[in-house]
Amino acid sequence: MKEGRLRQLLSKERIDIRISELAEQINRDYEGKEVFMVVILKGSVFFACDLARRLTMPLTMDFMGLSSYEGEMYSTGKVTITKELDEDISGKHVLVVEDVVDSGTTLFYLKNLLLARSPESLQVVTLLDKPARRMEEVEADYIGFDIPNQFVVGYGLDYAQEYRNLPYIAVFESFD
Repeated sequence: MKEGRLRQLLSKERIDIRISELAEQINRDYEGKEVFMVVILKGSVFFACDLARRLTMPLTMDFMGLSSYEGEMYSTGKVTITKELDEDISGKHVLVVEDVVDSGTTLFYLKNLLLARSPESLQVVTLLDKPARRMEEVEADYIGFDIPNQFVVGYGLDYAQEYRNLPYIAVFESFD
C-alpha cells in the first residue's frame, strides 16, 4: 500500500446530500428526455451509481476509460483511451459522468472526441472540480464540489489503484 496521511475533506453524508441536489437539477433539465450516461472509468463508478439511482428519466449507460495520470499524482498531459464505448452516441442526449476535473486535459480531449460522434446534446457532471489546476478552457455543466489544489482519494478516486473504497473523500499527503 502507498504510504501517506489521509485528511478527510468531504464526508459521506455531504457527498450524499450533494448528489441528491445534482440529481434534482439534472432531472429538471432532462425532463421528457432519455439520457445516455457515459461513465468515465474507474474513478467515476461510485458517483455514477449513486447519481443514476436518483435520476428519474429513462437512462442507459456505457463506460469509457481514459487516463492521463499513469499512476502519478498529477496529470501527464497525455490522454490515453483504455476502454472505448460499446454503443453509438449519435442523436442521443449524452451525460458524461466524471470524478474530478483537474487540469481539464482529459475532459477537453473527451468532449471533442464525443462531439465528433454527433450526439443530440452533450453535458458533463463532475463530483469534484479543481479550477486552480486548469490548463484547458473547459468546464463541467454540473459540479458537485469545488476543491482546493490537493490530491484526493476515496469514493472511487485512487492513488496507484488504492484508497478507492473509502466512503468519503480525503486529501492524500504522500510520505514519498
